[in-house]
Amino acid sequence: MNRNLGMTRLRRKRRTTEPMRAYDALPEPLRRWLAEAVLPWSPASARRIWNRACSKGLSPEDALHALSCAEQKTLARERHVPSHVPPLHFCEHSALKADPSILGERSHGPAP
Repeated sequence: MNRNLGMTRLRRKRRTTEPMRAYDALPEPLRRWLAEAVLPWSPASARRIWNRACSKGLSPEDALHALSCAEQKTLARERHVPSHVPPLHFCEHSALKADPSILGERSHGPAP
């Protein structure tokens, strides 16, 4: 059964925690972002990117921007980008370019 994931190749994982309790523990701006997200994010995944961005000194707005960029990258990988999602150049944020680890990417050394 596909439930709310629809036709996707995204991996499914078993839950090990209570999802509503984890959701309620998230910061308010992050909960608002999740309520409007295109993909069905787990609270743990969203919190991981949020915490990584905040630990790098980004503001809450920039942390939400990092989440939007991560979501866009996932949608682009799926090749199923809804029409209401801005194009990838939306993610041209200086902090995200300077430190791709915020989005969970590995750095491949300095650009040539």
